[in-house]
Amino acid sequence: MVSDAYKIIEKDEAIEVDCNMITVKPSEVNIGANPSAHGSKTLDDSAKIVNNVVESCRLHPTRFDKKSFMDHMDGYLKAVTAELEKKNPKRVAGFKKDSAALLEKICAHFDEYECFTGESQDPHGMVAVLNHREDGVTPYFTFFKDGLKAVKV
Repeated sequence: MVSDAYKIIEKDEAIEVDCNMITVKPSEVNIGANPSAHGSKTLDDSAKIVNNVVESCRLHPTRFDKKSFMDHMDGYLKAVTAELEKKNPKRVAGFKKDSAALLEKICAHFDEYECFTGESQDPHGMVAVLNHREDGVTPYFTFFKDGLKAVKV
């Protein structure tokens, strides 16, 4: 869902990843013709401004109201807890406490967040939330740390 190529801030319960807005242009196709010889006009290159983490990690926006988000997170956090009980039982109590605190923070300002799923769009998977830092300009994602699995590529 995210790469360590971005600035990552580790918290007890989550990682936060700072993002940037970037301009992406569609690929140019050169068919070998001389546009001036054929009287072609310059076309709009359709450049668009996108979030660099969304673009490079292929995240997909999804819609939740607060209730449906909490319903989803209830199931998701139970699945993560079950996985922790198998692989890292000592972390379960801390995870429950930390994830509850993070959910409380997110729900207190839910209208300020945007929700995203990973490339697979797994309906039972993690939902990453996007907000802006105190400066009101810098976007950042929050990911539940215990729900991520490190993969070396």
